[in-house]
Amino acid sequence: MARPKHSTFDKAKTVAENRRARFDFAIDDVFEAGIALQGTEVKSLRFGEGSIAESYAEVKDGEVFLINANIPEFSHGNRFNHDPKRPRKLLLHEREINKMHGAVARKGMTLVPLSIYFNSRGRAKVELALAKGKKAPDKRATIKERDWKRQQGRLLKDNG
Repeated sequence: MARPKHSTFDKAKTVAENRRARFDFAIDDVFEAGIALQGTEVKSLRFGEGSIAESYAEVKDGEVFLINANIPEFSHGNRFNHDPKRPRKLLLHEREINKMHGAVARKGMTLVPLSIYFNSRGRAKVELALAKGKKAPDKRATIKERDWKRQQGRLLKDNG
């Protein structure tokens, strides 16, 4: 069975979102990946704590890891609490990993996490995108387009 497109991912509760990713990168493909977490990490995420602002993913030895994602220690955890910035393994199908590895190696693309969320079954998921970095003129064009859309909405609201 084919994987659903990013618009159909079932996001019950969004925990962390990388809002700058869509501004800094041109998004190509979007994947949904599970995360291999420890017990206290899940509890921290359920409390809505976590940040993926400076994080990225990399393919290493046929596996994908989420690097530099910050899930703070659980407040009621004990000595078995987790390391907040440890690399976390992402759970993907082999063909998806091969596709990502090829794009990163040949096309110079980057694996950027867009959001961490819980699906309807209560599983923690990462929305991962294959993206290419934007240059300054591209970013200016994005700003110009966003401002025009906003102005268009105002004109339609006033005159419509």
